[in-house]
Amino acid sequence: MEISDLKTAPQYFDVIADRIWNAWWKPSGAELAQVEAALADVVVSDVFPFTLVGVESEVFVGTVTCIATDIEARPEFGPCVAALWVEPDWRGRGVADRLVDTALKRLHAAGYGHAYLAARRPLRAYYGGRGWLLVEEGVGADQLDVFNRVLVEGAAYAVDTN
Repeated sequence: MEISDLKTAPQYFDVIADRIWNAWWKPSGAELAQVEAALADVVVSDVFPFTLVGVESEVFVGTVTCIATDIEARPEFGPCVAALWVEPDWRGRGVADRLVDTALKRLHAAGYGHAYLAARRPLRAYYGGRGWLLVEEGVGADQLDVFNRVLVEGAAYAVDTN
C-alpha cells in the first residue's frame, strides 16, 4: 500500500469526503458540502493539518486526517488523529495501523510531542492495544473515550496484530 498526502493525490478527494460524511457527519445532520469545505481547508494547508490517503494499485483503501482538535468537549486536546477510515474489504490487513503510524510520524516531524484521538467505547481495546493511553471516558454527547499518545523520534507506532 502506498500512503500519500491528499494534496498530491487530489483524485481521491471526493471518495474521502464521501466516507467522512457518511461515517460521521451525515448521521448528525450535516451536508456533504460541509465536509467538502472542511476537507478543502485541510488540503490547502502547508504542513498541518493534513489528510493521508492509502492506495493499493490505484484503488482507495483508507484515509486518516490530523487536525488541531476533534474533541468538541475538550478543544484543548490536540493535535488529533481523526476520521480514520478503512474500506470494508481492506479491514483486518493492517491498513489502519499503517495510516496511523504514518500520521504520528508526520506529527512528530512537525514538532508535536503528543497526539490525541477520540473513539467510541467498542474501539477501546483496539487503540489500547496499539499504545494509546486512555485519558478520559464518557466525553461529550457521544460518550467518547479520549486517548493520548506520546510521540518519540523513530518510533514504530503501529502494532499490527493481523
